[in-house]
Amino acid sequence: MNQYTDRRYVFAVAIILVGLLFMIRLFQIQVIDKSYEQYALNNAQSIRVIYPARGLIYDRYGEIMVYNKAAYDIMVTPRNIEPFDTTELCTILKISREGANERLNSARSYSRRVPSVFMKQVSYENAALFQEKMFQFPGFYVTTRTLREYTDSIASHALGYVGEVGQAILDKDPYYQLGDYIGVSGVEKAYEEYLRGQKGKNIFLKDVHNQTIESYQEGRLDEVVEVGKNLTTTLDMELQAYGEKLMSPYVGSVVALEPSTGEVLALVSAPTYSPDLLVGRNVGVEFGKLAADTLNPLFNRALMAQYPPGSTFKTIMALIGLQEKVISERTEHHCYYGFYVGNIHTGCHLHETPLDLIEAIQNSCNSYFINVLKSILQDVKYSSTAEAYDNWRKHLLSMGFTEPLGIELTNELNGNIPTPDYFNRIYGENHWNYLTIRSLAIGQGELLITPIQMANMTATIANRGYYIPPHLVREIEGGEQIDDFYREKHFTTIDSSFYVPIVNGMDLVINGGKGSTARNAKIEGITVCGKTGTAENPHGNDHSIFLAFAPKEDPKIAIAVYVENQGFGTTYAAPIASLMIEKYLTREVKRTWYENWVMQLIQPVAPSRKKDSTIIDTIPSNQTDDGTEE
Repeated sequence: MNQYTDRRYVFAVAIILVGLLFMIRLFQIQVIDKSYEQYALNNAQSIRVIYPARGLIYDRYGEIMVYNKAAYDIMVTPRNIEPFDTTELCTILKISREGANERLNSARSYSRRVPSVFMKQVSYENAALFQEKMFQFPGFYVTTRTLREYTDSIASHALGYVGEVGQAILDKDPYYQLGDYIGVSGVEKAYEEYLRGQKGKNIFLKDVHNQTIESYQEGRLDEVVEVGKNLTTTLDMELQAYGEKLMSPYVGSVVALEPSTGEVLALVSAPTYSPDLLVGRNVGVEFGKLAADTLNPLFNRALMAQYPPGSTFKTIMALIGLQEKVISERTEHHCYYGFYVGNIHTGCHLHETPLDLIEAIQNSCNSYFINVLKSILQDVKYSSTAEAYDNWRKHLLSMGFTEPLGIELTNELNGNIPTPDYFNRIYGENHWNYLTIRSLAIGQGELLITPIQMANMTATIANRGYYIPPHLVREIEGGEQIDDFYREKHFTTIDSSFYVPIVNGMDLVINGGKGSTARNAKIEGITVCGKTGTAENPHGNDHSIFLAFAPKEDPKIAIAVYVENQGFGTTYAAPIASLMIEKYLTREVKRTWYENWVMQLIQPVAPSRKKDSTIIDTIPSNQTDDGTEE
């Protein structure tokens, strides 16, 4: 009897223990471990991602530049797939069986639970037909997305383009899924988080046949889609189009800024491409063609090309000389066809002599500004040439040279202002002086500056001593503020009073008499201030450069123009800048004859002028430094 009782107790304890184990396991499954609940929900639910419309992009006057058109993607969730008629699917979507299998394998390798794109940018007709027969293909559905459309084929480098998200972004940012689109370059990339909006989702219940029957919990768990925010850019759409038209025969760039705000009015890189080439299913093919083009239209010359500034740099030399008090407005230097010391000769053109500072800017005298560099580097308050040079260089850094200025675009490059150590390595410490580096005084030698830095320098002179970093967006929908960085004034190390004679000299460059190097840039009724330049190019003919701002007393536009391999600044760059200033300030161009002349002006690239090792910038004696006949 006792033995029987003991067995009964053991059996009861065993039953209790098994019951406890079941209860613990049920508690774990139902309360702690949500995977089974999620598995059950996945079998009963269908989640549809809703993609937001991308924000629109406008120019500074509210003219639309970029908008959207509908596109249809076929989505697939691999774990929800049930046996289906592959032939029927391929017939509807007009793809091969092999293609369908590849797409399915790609979706499975990405995720079996998360929807991904099976086929993107399907035509409206095919999408509608598929929608009608979608019940035959469990796990598949149609979603609407948007593709970019452009009102004009301009500003491709500034606006950028949208492309399919890559693996690096997928690994880093959980917002994106395979097949999503993202801004790849330009404003589209810089303001992606504003333009993209926020995805929404709808959750539906499915029946045993995998058909959607109703909204889950009456939509309480759905997420509302948020459309992207619209952007108002700083660009003047008409000016941008006009600049691209004027530059279409040439290679080079134009950057126009509003001096008082740093807003970019036009950003032209030539040759360019139509932005709609990089939209649609053939993006890869079109991008490959553009990348293979020998003229490199994908290269943004406005931000990435590095050129010597040529004679435009003489304005900067004058400012530093005044600030260091080694010259004054009345300082005079002689010039007899150039600068001479022993057997060293840097050529110049024929003009009156001697010249004071304003006249030297007006006539673009090489000899004068080499003497300015001499005075700066031999200043007695510095113990060595290297120390004086380093101080000279610090003034340049305060003007925004060397480092990128910080425009929103990611491909901006820096310039090059060599350090004293650079010359120490080449010539040896204390074995170099103003003669060794005299080419810097006239914007040659090792100096390299990007067009946007040149335009910024011009805006700094127009503002009499400060600049606001160039930027492409002025307003974000909903009252969002652009970065405070694009509102800050950056003052140079040059006193504002010293800009007055430089501005007066630039006025005479265009509006003066004999000796003025850019009289052809004059605009009736508008006082334009400018400076010509010719940048030596060891690979071919010299580059034509011109910078200008207008009006003189209340500047509304500052512009820098580079035309590669076309020689003198007054012949090519100055007319383009003059016409663009007229277009911006008057909203029309009356000098249509001048416009036609510019468009037909291009000449075959000529060989470089031969120079020996002692001649830096020799110009034919019957011409100015920029080709104007005396």
